[in-house]
Amino acid sequence: MAKRLASWDSIIILLTLAVLVIASLAVDNFGTSRNFTFMVLDLLPIILVALPMTFIIVTGEIDLSVASTLGLTSSLMGWFWNQGLSIETIIPLCVLIGAIAGVLNGFLITGLGLPSLAVTIGTLALYRGLALVVLGDGAVADFPFSYTGWVTGTIADGAVPNVLILIVVLALIFGVLLHATPIGRSLYAIGANAQAAHFAGIRVARTKFWLYVVSGAVAGLVGVLWTLRYSSARADNGAGLELAVVAAVLLGGVSIFGGKGSLPGVLAGVVLLTALQNALRLEDVSGQALNIVTGALLVLSVLLPNVISSIRGNWQRRKLRQSAA
Repeated sequence: MAKRLASWDSIIILLTLAVLVIASLAVDNFGTSRNFTFMVLDLLPIILVALPMTFIIVTGEIDLSVASTLGLTSSLMGWFWNQGLSIETIIPLCVLIGAIAGVLNGFLITGLGLPSLAVTIGTLALYRGLALVVLGDGAVADFPFSYTGWVTGTIADGAVPNVLILIVVLALIFGVLLHATPIGRSLYAIGANAQAAHFAGIRVARTKFWLYVVSGAVAGLVGVLWTLRYSSARADNGAGLELAVVAAVLLGGVSIFGGKGSLPGVLAGVVLLTALQNALRLEDVSGQALNIVTGALLVLSVLLPNVISSIRGNWQRRKLRQSAA
């Protein structure tokens, strides 16, 4: 029990709870129902994109193109709407386009054997450039209120946002897949040692390929939700989101080298990051300072687990030497 409480994801969960309590007491309006609604809407894109990103990083890979995929699908959503397509047709079409963007990433990484960091940096620029080609610097803002109102609305006009249902459902699905199925065990095996996983019968390349397809599809869905929340399709929607997503995943205890991490820790990391940013905004802290906080958390999320692991390793070796003596 003590070992479990000392794990990184448990520490992050406890830290998140502490930040929520302290912010509720110290920051004006933080604990209000209205701010809760806004905070859930703020964490929606981060948490949804973080779900497949967790799977990808657990296998030792990364996808930095997610925010650009979001922007591309947002631009296409506006373009399709201007062409007269119905919103019911546009939404699945945008998700499909996001999945196709993931297919390209997956093919380049698993089919051609290129490094995921280089590939997704390249497609980050490619997809954002295509978004600008599709819509330019303009915006489309006349989407149906029945859809925009649902995304920004609450259940029974209360404090719980409608989109929280989507977050809970998808988080449960991804959580069960990662922690209670052979799929999840294969992902950890790939991250720990891809070659050994291959010899154990796991189809490493195919598994990674489909992870990128799912990541692209989810990014496409988030592009739709982002557009409907702000009632604005723009090429620059979601710019910089990949930094927040990667920071939240690593902050939640997923190792950048793969093979380690849990979804509860990631969810806590998302909430912690969002709560800190929300509290700082309420205190009128500038956007540049928020970027500094996000960057600092990203560095700490990589540094601290390694420091803690090193300390534990030294302590265990010292204990073994003392036992031997």
